[in-house]
Amino acid sequence: MRLSEGILLGAIALIAGFLLVTFLHSSRTSENQSSDMKTLKVTSSAFVDGGNIAARYTCDGENINPPIAIDEAPAGAKSLALIMDDPDAPSGTWVHWVKFNMPPATRMIEEGKEPAGLSGKGTRGGLSYQGPCPPSGTHHYVFKIYALDVLLNLPLGASKKEVEGAMAGHIIGQGELVGLYSRQ
Repeated sequence: MRLSEGILLGAIALIAGFLLVTFLHSSRTSENQSSDMKTLKVTSSAFVDGGNIAARYTCDGENINPPIAIDEAPAGAKSLALIMDDPDAPSGTWVHWVKFNMPPATRMIEEGKEPAGLSGKGTRGGLSYQGPCPPSGTHHYVFKIYALDVLLNLPLGASKKEVEGAMAGHIIGQGELVGLYSRQ
């Protein structure tokens, strides 16, 4: 009985050691990836970060996308992705705009124009920009830009969840711009 207990304890120690080494390696890898990730500067000439979005870009106006400027994508970027959503929606995060496989050289998304790339599906099922249209109160609209080291192997109309899943482990830079809107 003592021999089998010794073997069992030895096996447990070996497994515990392996798990510890694996954990420490993955922690260092995660730290290195996050410290190497470039922060992209995302701006708009239509509103400042944390500022109000003009009605022109909402369901109360022309419902066109605002101009979005993106600083230079990091070396090695193969594509950019854009996700605009409203985390304040009463039914959960509302997705307003999804674009992926945008050229990494994209520096400006012009007002009222869809950028090159593939369109993903928003919460309402549309494949293009859907401006802010909060039911009540002031909502935050987050424009997130991701620089990726791959082209995403997804079809036209992919969901935000599918895009985020495909991006996992491939983000080499990111930035965001937040705008506020409340209906009068």
